Amino acid sequence: MVEEVDVLMSNPYLETLAFFSVAILALILFLAIFEFVTKYNDWAEIKKGNVSVAMALGGKIFGICNIFRFAILNNDTILHSLIWASFGFVLLLVAYFIFEFLTPVFKIDQELERDNRAVGFLSLVLSVALSYVIGASVT
Repeated sequence: MVEEVDVLMSNPYLETLAFFSVAILALILFLAIFEFVTKYNDWAEIKKGNVSVAMALGGKIFGICNIFRFAILNNDTILHSLIWASFGFVLLLVAYFIFEFLTPVFKIDQELERDNRAVGFLSLVLSVALSYVIGASVT
């Protein structure tokens, strides 16, 4: 069975499809986890036109995918890439809580729900920037 998988994964098109499929499924799972820890409903807020939530969610999507990019580049197998990307996601999630903790004068989730675009932009940039730092270390 392992030999058949190795033969299939030697095809660059199938390998790309496999990495892509795993990354999409993990992205959906990771976004669901982010949705669970926020105090608002991302998709309901976006449907209402909340740009701040859209920016914050866009930063999370970019951050997760960027971490996957580094994990795929630095690992030989899908399993190792998924393990490192998952570890990177946990670090990104921890960064979210640190961001909330380091802003005691206001609550990030409340400001995003109020469509505070400055907070939304900062959240986006923080997710993107940290994804590069995390990604550089997921080897």
